Amino acid sequence: MTILQALILGVIEGLTEFLPVSSTAHILLTEKLLGVPADQTAFVFTVLVQLGAIAALVLYFWQDLWSLLLAFLTGIRTRKPFEDFESRLAWLVLLASLPTLVIGYLIRDLVTDLFTDPLASAGLRLLVTAVLLTAAELLYKAQRPLTGITWLDALWIGVVQVLTILPGSSRSGAAILGGMSRGFDRSSATRFAFLMSVPIMSAAGIYEGLGALTHETLSFLPVILVGLIAAGISGWYSIRWLVNYVSKRSLYPFVIYCLVLGVICFAAYLIR
Repeated sequence: MTILQALILGVIEGLTEFLPVSSTAHILLTEKLLGVPADQTAFVFTVLVQLGAIAALVLYFWQDLWSLLLAFLTGIRTRKPFEDFESRLAWLVLLASLPTLVIGYLIRDLVTDLFTDPLASAGLRLLVTAVLLTAAELLYKAQRPLTGITWLDALWIGVVQVLTILPGSSRSGAAILGGMSRGFDRSSATRFAFLMSVPIMSAAGIYEGLGALTHETLSFLPVILVGLIAAGISGWYSIRWLVNYVSKRSLYPFVIYCLVLGVICFAAYLIR
């Protein structure tokens, strides 16, 4: 993998990681177009470059995360963990993250194997994402703010996200679907999706990252750093754009995009 390929892949990772369009599908397609072999090296790069996207997420929401952490610790210290909204929200974020963390760990080898056929895998991920986003809009009621979230809401959002692990669709799309299906407005569903992404992505990134750090990995460390920095910068702007977008507009443009690109992927796979 060259520096230029790493730069392009890093930008694609950052732009699509938090948009409901399946970042993995876009990485697979970009690797195919750039001629990057879908081997273990490409998988290691994809795992490590996500750390840049995680850093962007933490930096963008650092004030929210800091407030949640302080409220969480204060609730434990005063033995009133659910009295304050932010303390309660911190617990609910952890609750929503648990299903994905547990199931994701158990089937991590299966997820790795999905990288073997880029076109078919990307097409499947995109089409599943299109279905999820369509369901989110059809179930959209926009009746509840995030302040009304309960443990049942959080658990449901976590379970919905688990259902997308096998087909590998968009994590953010699944979490947004879970929130909107419980009656939350798009902004609230998106904010909760981002907040629960922090423990999920951090745990997965650190675990996979440590496992990927070998002598062979260190040999192309400059390439990884280029991709990581590119993912961090583009990821920050992607988050800012999506937060503003969902407060005013529907998710149907993402549905059309995923549907069209997914059909193209499958058509190319069949023709090949």
